[in-house]
Amino acid sequence: MRILCPNVDREDGLETVLEVPIPDEMFKSMGSNAALRWQNMATWMKAQTSDKWSSPIVAARYNELSFLLFMIGSPLIPFQIEIGQSVTRPVKHSSIEASTAKYILQQYIAATGGQPALNAVNSMCVVGQVKITASDFHQGDQNVKARKSEENGGFVLWQKNPDLWCLELLISGCKVISGSNGKISWRQSSNQIRPISKGPPRPLRRFLQGLDPRSIANLFANAVCIGEKIVCDQDCFILKLDTNQAALEAQSGPNYEILHHTIWGYFSQRSGLIIKFEDSRLLTVKTSRDDEGVFWETSTESVMGDYKYVDGVNVAHCGKTYVTVFRYGEHSANHKRQLEEKWKIEEVDFNVGRLTTEFFMPPSDFVNEHSRF
Repeated sequence: MRILCPNVDREDGLETVLEVPIPDEMFKSMGSNAALRWQNMATWMKAQTSDKWSSPIVAARYNELSFLLFMIGSPLIPFQIEIGQSVTRPVKHSSIEASTAKYILQQYIAATGGQPALNAVNSMCVVGQVKITASDFHQGDQNVKARKSEENGGFVLWQKNPDLWCLELLISGCKVISGSNGKISWRQSSNQIRPISKGPPRPLRRFLQGLDPRSIANLFANAVCIGEKIVCDQDCFILKLDTNQAALEAQSGPNYEILHHTIWGYFSQRSGLIIKFEDSRLLTVKTSRDDEGVFWETSTESVMGDYKYVDGVNVAHCGKTYVTVFRYGEHSANHKRQLEEKWKIEEVDFNVGRLTTEFFMPPSDFVNEHSRF
């Protein structure tokens, strides 16, 4: 991945450190030779202003990219993972399904390095690259497949705990900044056309794709085991967790309501590791008081692999995520769309020094508008 951009104006000038490293495929698409690619990169970096998005064609393109980044690049999970929660829970007075789930989590903790190694992690930084493809919206029950053309990009992810994190994700010149400062979570795309979205603090789904074993174990601490299934030629236990009504109401807004959100974790019986993470969400969006609303159902599944130890902690280094979006309702024809993301982790560092809470503050315009937070 490309980390530095040379000074194209002065040969003796210092190189610029890119905020988000970019994959080689994205760099190669910027021109026919290295000099032209760097020139185009520098031009793009200088052109991140609001007047750039005045063209309807450009605006439509970046709205599409923002949709991809929001839906598959930076989705959130509606569960609050308690920071001080013990990974291991007593099985006394638990049902058979809940007791089985706790035993499976104990095996998972051992497979990812053991509880002392997990508890020794107080922060992390992750650098990776993504390739995203998407289909158009198709009407009815047609089979849809993602287009062959790929959008390439990279991301940098920082975390101190599940409620204190920041993600910068860039694909094809469009950037999304997403984060949580412990009080609120927020997302904003670089084109400034979409308003900033905010809500209660929530963990980023990407952490739960094999990157943060302690959060994964704490997340499923109240889950139940509902059976077994073969995933990627491996026999797996299935753990299930439903979002409670209070959490759903807290994350609903004046014009939309989250009706349910369920997650599943598939843990290998052979290795003890989580190799598939799945969630399903249904919400309704209302345009008027008397409107019954349009329903949006989103099903997401991530398959993880290439586990490697980093400072004694076993984390996934690659995977694929599939998203299927259904839209239906009285005033909307049934539509279906499919998204796909291939991701690869380039670097993982734990216990990053000087990573203070100020690092996770929202953008300044957000702070000025919502100073009460």
